[in-house]
Amino acid sequence: MFPSVDGRLAILAVLPTSFFVITFLKRFIWNRQNKLPPGPVPLPLLGNILSLDTKAAWLTYTEWAAVYGDLFFVRLLGQEIVVINSQHVAEALLDKRSRIYSDRPYLATVEPFGWSVIFAFTGYGNEWRLARRLFHQTFRPESALKFRPMQIKKAREMIVNLIDDPQNYHSHFATFSLSVAMSVTYGYQTSSRDDPLVLIVENAIGLGFQVMTPERAILLKTFPFLLKLPDWCWGSSIKRDARTSFDRMREMTDVPFQYAQDHMVENSALGQLSMVAENLQRIEKQDQTSRSLFEDALKKAATTAVVGSYETTTSVITIFALAMVLYPGVQRRAQAEIDSVVGRDRLPTFEDRTSLPYIESVLRETLRWQPIVPLGVAHVTTSDDTYDGYFIPKGTTVMCNVWAISRDERRYPDASRFMPERFLDVNGALTDDDPSEYIFGLGRRVCPGRYAGDASVWSAIVTMLSTMKFSFAKDDQGNPIDFTPQLNTGLIRYFVLSFYHPVTFFFLFCVCLGQGPM
Repeated sequence: MFPSVDGRLAILAVLPTSFFVITFLKRFIWNRQNKLPPGPVPLPLLGNILSLDTKAAWLTYTEWAAVYGDLFFVRLLGQEIVVINSQHVAEALLDKRSRIYSDRPYLATVEPFGWSVIFAFTGYGNEWRLARRLFHQTFRPESALKFRPMQIKKAREMIVNLIDDPQNYHSHFATFSLSVAMSVTYGYQTSSRDDPLVLIVENAIGLGFQVMTPERAILLKTFPFLLKLPDWCWGSSIKRDARTSFDRMREMTDVPFQYAQDHMVENSALGQLSMVAENLQRIEKQDQTSRSLFEDALKKAATTAVVGSYETTTSVITIFALAMVLYPGVQRRAQAEIDSVVGRDRLPTFEDRTSLPYIESVLRETLRWQPIVPLGVAHVTTSDDTYDGYFIPKGTTVMCNVWAISRDERRYPDASRFMPERFLDVNGALTDDDPSEYIFGLGRRVCPGRYAGDASVWSAIVTMLSTMKFSFAKDDQGNPIDFTPQLNTGLIRYFVLSFYHPVTFFFLFCVCLGQGPM
């Protein structure tokens, strides 16, 4: 005998309820057997997304760290995330267990927005290993030493540009940041100002920083059809942004690569082979398939070098300039050290670096004070793991909360204040605490260009302090113009000092600029 209509409706009503009950019981039993790290209680389906400041997630995570500790667990929609909030735990997992923690999670914006040419987003595997090896060959510590004369020279060119045209400081910072990478990678010598390839890079990365946001990644992962909407349809702006970003990234990848190919012969005759030219010569006799795979990895390595140089060095120098304006006492002490060690008849060089511990502490504090990537770049686990009694499932996204590490009041008292002396002992010598050990990432995915980047930032900082004074701009009555730095977030975190250029660069003295030893 068949059930009545009412009976069938009752069965249909019970089925979804039973499904949710069974799912809840399975998860409850699984959680009892596998103890996850502590964390805020998630809502059904939504998880903890409503409690998170998505534009500054590191701030929310740091607040939660005070409640749940150095390792906690959150859910954002369907994504399970473990957040690390101390250097000790980060080293224990990302360094010592790098075999498990070296992969990258899927980001729905990377491919459609053209950022797959950056191997930092590539999953852990043979493709990543090849691109990383090509990059490392050029930018490893021993090779990076060869860049130092060029870094000092370009830093001094930047000073001239700042004196001539202080309002376009960001463009001058970008030209300096890219000059070494473009030369080493493509054999291209940038113009001191208004360089066409620098403009291509600025346009591509500038747009990327605006559109490659976590919110868009979540949106596209949840609603991938947004990339297929017709242009006239409401909600298609993300598709148009993706198309523009993709085209700009392709231009930034292909144009300098073609330059390197076109100038291989003449640069080889001059003994000035770039990373691209040297590797292209190496594979000339390989078959077409092998050559194609190698060229793709080489393009990724080269583009990553340029993007990495731009995003880190430009942002760090901007943060340094901001600190010098807000903390004039630090500026005076740094300049006094340079005067006492180097004197006023020449400009500093890398040979002076070990004799300038306060300048070194200024660099360290610049990295710590405003981390440009406050949540690092996400990792993902490739297998289950257990740490300190807590279970971390395979496929979990792992975030290293660099902001929380840099704001640890036990380690950095009065952490929001710019205080370089926190890295000096009572005798004025540098301590063992170096923020670069966590700022540049950890494990197998640590930034491979950190040595060249560190040297570029140091050369810029010491040269600017030797020749310039930073201060608030003044109005027509000579009064300082106050301002609030504008924080832009996206792929990385960076400051725009103001639309009104409230920073004035005063030239202190002119020595060795365009004359004398470089």
